[in-house]
Amino acid sequence: MAAEEREKPRRLAIIDRAGCIGCEQCAAACPVGAIGMDADSVAVVDAEECIGCKKCVLVCPTYAITMSDGPEEVEATASAAESERAGEGRGREVWVFVEHTQGQPAVVSWELLGKGRELAGDLGGRVCSVILGDRVGHLVKESFAYGADKAYLIEDAALSHYRTGPYLHGMARLVREHEPEVVLLGATTMGRDLAGAVATSVETGLTADCTGLSVDPETKLLEQTRPAYGGNIMATILCERRRPQMATVRPRVMEMPMRDGSRRGEIVRESLGLSETEAAVRIVEYAREAAGEGARIEDADILVSGGRGIGGSEGLEMLRELAEVIGGRVSSSRAVVDQGWIGHERQVGQTGKTVRPKLYIACGISGAVQHLVGMETSDIIVAINRDPQAPIFGVADYGIVGDVNEIVPALTRACRARLASGGEEGDGWGVAAGEGE
Repeated sequence: MAAEEREKPRRLAIIDRAGCIGCEQCAAACPVGAIGMDADSVAVVDAEECIGCKKCVLVCPTYAITMSDGPEEVEATASAAESERAGEGRGREVWVFVEHTQGQPAVVSWELLGKGRELAGDLGGRVCSVILGDRVGHLVKESFAYGADKAYLIEDAALSHYRTGPYLHGMARLVREHEPEVVLLGATTMGRDLAGAVATSVETGLTADCTGLSVDPETKLLEQTRPAYGGNIMATILCERRRPQMATVRPRVMEMPMRDGSRRGEIVRESLGLSETEAAVRIVEYAREAAGEGARIEDADILVSGGRGIGGSEGLEMLRELAEVIGGRVSSSRAVVDQGWIGHERQVGQTGKTVRPKLYIACGISGAVQHLVGMETSDIIVAINRDPQAPIFGVADYGIVGDVNEIVPALTRACRARLASGGEEGDGWGVAAGEGE
């Protein structure tokens, strides 16, 4: 039946151009030939021919086709999609959540501002800090110093300590009102908790524990890279249809930007919109646990890290001795933790901490990819292993092939002798803590 002879249906197929991958499955499934491909290999619907059978909806692998009412809405939707592809109608803002504990900022927030500024430049937008808390206005100025162009600030007594409910309420409210393109959080205990809650609330995707972020120059989509399948491959994940694009990033993965205290920016103050009586959880007492020896390995400038090759828990003593001499801390691979030789808080790797010290000495560590993703961005890596084919040598700046139980004590003696001859702790290794600061 010719299009002009039949009654126009109300239900018509519409294409989300941003979600279409040009597979042509919809065109093949259409019984009346109402779907074709344009010059950009994106599906287009002939509203005059569409009969609203939904067969195209059922076969679309990316869920880029929906049903809507009438040709007018189809045209309006297509126009909105084109505007979004061109960067119109959306602020193209990259948001970084500034994590803090009672006003003390987490370093990962400043690391993410540096990366966020790079991403915003690729998107043709601005990087913005998002600060929630009680009497945390000083963090606004600090966020500008580390690269933010704009700051969203919510100050309320209900935010004095982190609780999922109030922080979720404030963060989700900001996202819905201002519609950022990208939202980044640290992959910390707080960041992981809040990111998942916000993504669920605003119905968007979330990529956790990213080790790389970039913007595709053509699609302007955020490419979110993270280890997958136990760290055996690196997966790049896209959030094509929902906004914002959200990701968490481990501390010490991104480079720390230079601080510029002269920078200024725009401040947007918002209210929380939630009273203390509406919060589901009440804090009775707040107590901060004292960190044990070496617990904050991610903050160390020098790490002496042991693997299965150290032989046993007694092998940790020689690592502690070397670390003490050169002003470092002891860390380990997962194998050492699994054996019960050291606590999990000192584990480096995919299931442990991500570190970025100025010097990383790997002692008896073979270099499984799960370990490498946690330390390969260290400034200088020294590897000691008896196997010359060990993967750790592939990322090391300096490698020593031999028995770790002989080399580490010899290295300790050499360092101690250097100190005894008049050198200061760390001086002469070229990686002294605070060098260049």
